[in-house]
Parts: sequence; C-alpha cells; structure tokens
Amino acid sequence: MKIVIQLVLWVVIGFLGYMVFNSINGPVKFNKVKKARYAQAVENLRDIRTAQLAYRSITGKFEKDPEKLISFIDTAKFTLTQRRDSSFIRFNKILKIDEPKDTVVVDTLGYASVKDSLFKTDGHKNMMKIPIKGVDGNFEMNAGFINKNDLRIAVFEAKVAKDVLLGDLDKDLLSQEKEVVSVDGVNGPYLSVGSMTEVMTSGNWPRTYGANDQ
Repeated sequence: MKIVIQLVLWVVIGFLGYMVFNSINGPVKFNKVKKARYAQAVENLRDIRTAQLAYRSITGKFEKDPEKLISFIDTAKFTLTQRRDSSFIRFNKILKIDEPKDTVVVDTLGYASVKDSLFKTDGHKNMMKIPIKGVDGNFEMNAGFINKNDLRIAVFEAKVAKDVLLGDLDKDLLSQEKEVVSVDGVNGPYLSVGSMTEVMTSGNWPRTYGANDQ
C-alpha cells in the first residue's frame, strides 16, 4: 500500500510540475510565434502602404482593388520635375510702364518607373497574400473618401485579423491578445495600416516591428 501511495504522489507531483511548466512555457512560445508572424505581416502591410501612397501621388486617390494596385506598380511612372525661379515683364496699363514679375517655372525632366523607384524586386506581386505558412488568404483592403472640415479626403485601410494570423495557437492566449491595450503591443483584434474613418496612413504596430508611418 505504501508503494502505491508513493507512486500516486509521484504521478500527482509530475502532473503538477507539467502544469506549472506549461503555464510558463505556453505564453513564452505563444509570444515567440506571435512576434515572428506579426513581423512577416508588417512587411507586407508596409509594402501595401508604399504602393498606395505612390498611387495617390499620381492619381489623387487610393485604390481598393488589389489587382489594379499591383498592375499600377508594374506600369505607372513618376513625373520628374524641377522648380526654378524666373521672372518676366508685364506692361502696367494704368501706370503705362513695364513691370518685372517673379514666378516659378516647373520643368519636366523625364519619367521614372514606380516599380524601379520603390520595389527592387517583384515582392509587391505577393504583398496582398498573408505570408504565414498554412494560411491561405489575403489582407483585407478598402479605399475611398471621407469628409473632414468640409474637405473630401482620400483614405485607405489594409488589415488582417489576429484570428487569422494566430488561429492555430492557444485560444485563451489569443483571446487575451485581441484585448491588448499597450504602447508596446498591437492593440485590438487586427493588425492594420491606414483607416477608413481617420486621415492617417500609419500602422497600429509598435516600432519594434519596423516603421509604422511614412
């Protein structure tokens, strides 16, 4: 009987030890995987933002169709200009004299490929795909206009749910991660860049993952 009791105690001790180890190691493993996946997703979100800002600089708006945005990067060109001060003579009909006037002249120097200027490789072709092994999906993207102070302003947003990025991990830890409110974390249920309700093109990740604005 004494041997049986000792065996039961060792089993209980082993189980409790496992539980303690798992309670410590579980969050450590979760955070390690989370940081790696966030870093991968942020790289794509930064590429999407770069493409959208280039699109706006040429068209005056953002694009919500991923295929059109990628096609734009492949085909569009920046206009290279030079501004220089100049002057000319204008006849003043009232004073009956010639008057010098200052002006700024904008010269077109040529054109540069958007792709070659911003993307050194063809990585932009896959920027809409979620870069996580085993996850077959794309980032959500939208674009349009909002009114601020009587101005019609172009906005865009690209995002991916934490449920998608971390869906195969511990559900309790994932639930906690979706409720994060911290300057060192990714707040809310999404990893995102831009906004459809605010005038902003920054991302909601901390700078430990890379620049969140541009």
